[in-house]
Amino acid sequence: MRFERREHRPLALVVATPLIAIAAAMAIAGVLIAIAGAPVLEAYWLILKGAYGSRLSATETLTRAAPLILTGLAAAVAFRARLWNIGGEGQLYLGAIAVAWMSSHVLGDLHPAVQIPLLLVFGAIAGMILLLAPLWLRLRFSVDEVVTTLLLNFVAVLFVSMLIDTVLKDPMAFGWPQSQSVADEAMLPKLLSRSRLHLGLVIAIALAFVLHFVQSRTVFGMQSRAAGLNPQGAVFAGVPLGRTLVIVACLSGGLAGLAGAIEVMGVKGYVTTDLSPGYGYSGIVVAMLANLNPLGVVLAGLFTATMFVGADGMSRSLGIPSYIADVIVALSLLTMLIAVFFTQYRIRR
Repeated sequence: MRFERREHRPLALVVATPLIAIAAAMAIAGVLIAIAGAPVLEAYWLILKGAYGSRLSATETLTRAAPLILTGLAAAVAFRARLWNIGGEGQLYLGAIAVAWMSSHVLGDLHPAVQIPLLLVFGAIAGMILLLAPLWLRLRFSVDEVVTTLLLNFVAVLFVSMLIDTVLKDPMAFGWPQSQSVADEAMLPKLLSRSRLHLGLVIAIALAFVLHFVQSRTVFGMQSRAAGLNPQGAVFAGVPLGRTLVIVACLSGGLAGLAGAIEVMGVKGYVTTDLSPGYGYSGIVVAMLANLNPLGVVLAGLFTATMFVGADGMSRSLGIPSYIADVIVALSLLTMLIAVFFTQYRIRR
């Protein structure tokens, strides 16, 4: 037997790949649920019920999906160009703290129609800066960006922790380590009354469509794909590799920083060191489940949010640890990697 690269990947196979991967992950996780002594089908039904069984749970699932979509887009854009951005978590935190600082010290008196867009831009710029540094090290000294972006996550979180314990500490928080709050005028409008669902979800979905158009219909999209498929060939064909990667880094880091901005402006209103339950890392899983397709990222983000929110309700009903959601998401990533391999290669005897 040998593996032979496919010259053409059928559309049906590409579409079915994530569905097969998720089904395989659910089947494997079902074995673990059965070992824990719970009925498998009932457990999955309770996950769906916990995520969408009421107005509150459905809005919470959609609220959780917004930052996952943005960090998934950040990873998908970078990975498509073979820029391995593992630093979405740090970029998210830097975008969040930039928003808190700008709103509480600089832009707090502006009209919401001016302040909100400016804060979103500053949050995105903060995320860009944190990714441009590893990219410069890669282009100048050939330093592996996987290592630098990963390690910068810890640097960024510690930097944010220092700020919210010192210059940005909220004096009204009774000693609790949190930043000063953003102005009330800077909070994103709610999509539904009496819920936490905010405009950030619309922004995330709109950006997914914009990125899909950019990647499939523009010269830059072609150049970024070429840079990911074959960097040497892209340079030979006249693609400005360095400039293309800089633009990709700005997009990727900006999207992750924007995720932090909308989480502060839409949900929290301030920054703490537990602002993100791992959105930056989960975004990598979301991007891989979507096969790096921006529109697929929306569906993958909803799936991941469904697992995280629904598992809490299932855990309370059946007594199974809610960490089963993390297991399902992780298994989905592994099965997706295997499925993607077989969409690119066929077995020849």
